[in-house]
Amino acid sequence: MRYPRTIIFVDLSGFTSFIQRTDDEQAKSMLKDFREVSRDLASEVGVRIDKFLGDGFMAIALDQNAGIIFSLELQRRFAERLGELQLRIGITSGDIILFEGEDYIGDAPNMASRLCDEAAKYGVLIPTEQARFLPEGITSEPIGYLSLRGFEQPIHASRLVGIAPTIFRNDTSENWTRVPFAV
Repeated sequence: MRYPRTIIFVDLSGFTSFIQRTDDEQAKSMLKDFREVSRDLASEVGVRIDKFLGDGFMAIALDQNAGIIFSLELQRRFAERLGELQLRIGITSGDIILFEGEDYIGDAPNMASRLCDEAAKYGVLIPTEQARFLPEGITSEPIGYLSLRGFEQPIHASRLVGIAPTIFRNDTSENWTRVPFAV
């Protein structure tokens, strides 16, 4: 069975070189701050962080606008904190397969991950076809076609810009946000 979801991949670009130039305590402090702010924001907007992956994570939203608001607000909250580091974010909506109650399979997670890989110069990337109905205050800027690993055809991508609305909603109260996952 497939479920419609919005998948968000976030990565701290430049973290590997950061940890080579700094001490362990500074690196751990940066990651701790990154994770705390990300968790707090996810709770505010009704997005669920599925798993942390070192200096990044994958998050899931029931609705695309929540994922977009989360992504842009996370970028805003870290704009001054990161110094030389940058956030790369890829976001894609689509049908996913839930595997063994904890893993998401399909084009949406794969594409979001690949867009995140390409987002260093852009911040937040989304497939252009999914950037039609955006939250108030957010616009998209087409950047062109990207050849993404694992996809036969290039994907037309857009950069999301703007300021996320300040009215956030709390937990979605959906079963998929609970542990253990229940369908």
